[in-house]
Amino acid sequence: MYRSRTCNRWSCVWAGLTACLALVAAGTLTAAPSAQAGPPRPTSVACPADLADRARCYTGQDAQGAYYAIAVPDDWNGSLVVHSHGGPDLDTGSDPARSLDDLGRWSVLVDEGYAWAGSSYRRGGYGTRMAAADTENVRRLFVEEFGEPRRTYVHGQSWGGNVAAKVVETYGTRRGPYDGALLTNGVLAGGSRGYDYRVDLRVVYQYYCRNHPRPSEPPYPLWQGLRADSTMTAAGLRARLQECTGYASAPPDRTPAQQRNLDDILAVTKIPERTLESHLRFATFTFRDIVHERLGGRNPFGNQGVRYSGSHDDAALNAGVERFGADPSAVRDLSYDSDLTGKVTIPVLTLHAIDDPTAFVEHEAAYRATLQGAHRDRYLVQTFTREQEHSALSDAEYVNSLAALDSWVRTGRKPSPESVSAACAAFDRTYGTGCFYDPDFRPSSYASRVEPRPGGLRWPAMTAAREKSWSRVEGVGIAP
Repeated sequence: MYRSRTCNRWSCVWAGLTACLALVAAGTLTAAPSAQAGPPRPTSVACPADLADRARCYTGQDAQGAYYAIAVPDDWNGSLVVHSHGGPDLDTGSDPARSLDDLGRWSVLVDEGYAWAGSSYRRGGYGTRMAAADTENVRRLFVEEFGEPRRTYVHGQSWGGNVAAKVVETYGTRRGPYDGALLTNGVLAGGSRGYDYRVDLRVVYQYYCRNHPRPSEPPYPLWQGLRADSTMTAAGLRARLQECTGYASAPPDRTPAQQRNLDDILAVTKIPERTLESHLRFATFTFRDIVHERLGGRNPFGNQGVRYSGSHDDAALNAGVERFGADPSAVRDLSYDSDLTGKVTIPVLTLHAIDDPTAFVEHEAAYRATLQGAHRDRYLVQTFTREQEHSALSDAEYVNSLAALDSWVRTGRKPSPESVSAACAAFDRTYGTGCFYDPDFRPSSYASRVEPRPGGLRWPAMTAAREKSWSRVEGVGIAP
């Protein structure tokens, strides 16, 4: 049912691989010359400590300015994992350390025999299609340098899950270069709806705390996140959050007013206390990036008609909270950049912590509804674990997930949550990090966690037809 490519540019992969890698490292094997000069070839570097003496590692910068890292294990199985990192980071340029850090973090996949390639993206700030293009660019660089892999998988975690899902829809056609996708703790509701709970946090926080901005500071609409010229730092934001809620103090050390503010904010927004600060940072600094740097000051967010509940006085909250409507052109551009159409033609396996405090597990319900709306859910298998972290899950689960995806691609036999769960124990005997699957879990709808805006119950948020129509609009989306 699913194709399986064979090596066609590195036929010595299966015979004399070590000798071939030595020749590559020595520079005696080169990619075919291109019609015009491209970026410098990858440079050999020391691998992260976890991969020392087991792989060869390379770094470089692509033609768009994105730094990247590549690892080829000594016992390469012939397949490649292309990684999309999360974030987005908010630095101005590409971070040369990011891709190497990601390689160290995901070295377990190289331990399993997969080559690995990851891009740092050409700049910081929001831009899902840009990040998807940079992910595809590093795949092409790998092929130019090391030949066509037998199979290629894209992996993304957190916002990188949104990026990798966009890679699937943009480049992952049936005859395209990708064979499957692994999305872990992904932000899969897309940008036009996936941040509504942070919109709600921004306005609910200000209703109770009145210090972001303070009455003495220049006012601005809260959908901006922060004034473009503000010098507020993350430390400054933490200080204001502490001042209002005492979130960093033990409960006995909070004032009654702080405790009530904290209780109300958490109850209304359904955000876990342990990630309140990180969500408020996103609703401050990343919103500023989206609005001022990517959308020219236009507002993509709205909360008109939202009924807030769970506080000690819902009537007062709903009467006093700031309200605003979105600019349709800004919604269009954010949606075109980051929303998913469900236009999937390759196997996609997801892994998500049930108690993920950052990308709520209900993102998975949104993704399933998106593929169902596109009549493509036959390409989707979703798995869930009884874990409580966002940035890292069990190593045994990661390699088990990739093995299940690889088997699906090679054999055409679609796994089930039960079969994936059962297979994990074999990997845990090697990695000892635990298997926490709950094969019977099914997430509630996205609307059960995040109050929907008008039209927000229909998925996909952006249909393939609308994407095609918008693509004809000059300047649509977010510029790279």
